[in-house]
Amino acid sequence: MGTVEAASKEANGSLTEKKPTVVFVLGGPGSGKGTQCANIVQHFGYTHLSAGDLLRAEISSGSENGTMIQNMIKEGKIVPSEVTIKLLQKAMQESGNDKFLIDGFPRNEENRAAFEAVTKIEPAFVLFFNCPEEEMERRLLNRNQGREDDNIETIRKRFKVFLESSLPVIEYYKAKEKVREIDAAKPVEDVFEDVKVIFTPKDEKATA
Repeated sequence: MGTVEAASKEANGSLTEKKPTVVFVLGGPGSGKGTQCANIVQHFGYTHLSAGDLLRAEISSGSENGTMIQNMIKEGKIVPSEVTIKLLQKAMQESGNDKFLIDGFPRNEENRAAFEAVTKIEPAFVLFFNCPEEEMERRLLNRNQGREDDNIETIRKRFKVFLESSLPVIEYYKAKEKVREIDAAKPVEDVFEDVKVIFTPKDEKATA
């Protein structure tokens, strides 16, 4: 057991020494955050980490951990924060970068508290793509043409979960003045103009 503990201490140490820049990216389904994350990666050199993608990759790897995650999801249980955080930490170390967009995490207050406790990292800020429900619904239905009947219920359920679980996280960081809110109902290009302003260092803005 000692070696495992030492390894995780070492893993933690290498992350905290470098103190990477972490930006949490939150927004409801259909808010366009995936597209904007791709733009930020291209323009500002961040590494994009999606908690959902990491969990899916772990499941398809067929590892013991992946099987456990798959079983939990099948049973409708929530994957423990520590499991997701470990996957995020591993991905951060393997990337060789020190600037990260963490997408779709923390999904709730418990995730948030666990992330800060385990990694000792506080996000630089939270990028919140705020989009009216009707607009997100319209985008998702357009994206899933032909499956409208069974989708509208599922979509509304996803909105509800997002609102109930993620809004307390946004409120927590708002109190710390760490939320950068974006009007995500605008066209993609306009949204990215707003995003660019947030990610451009102050001194560069002055010369631009």
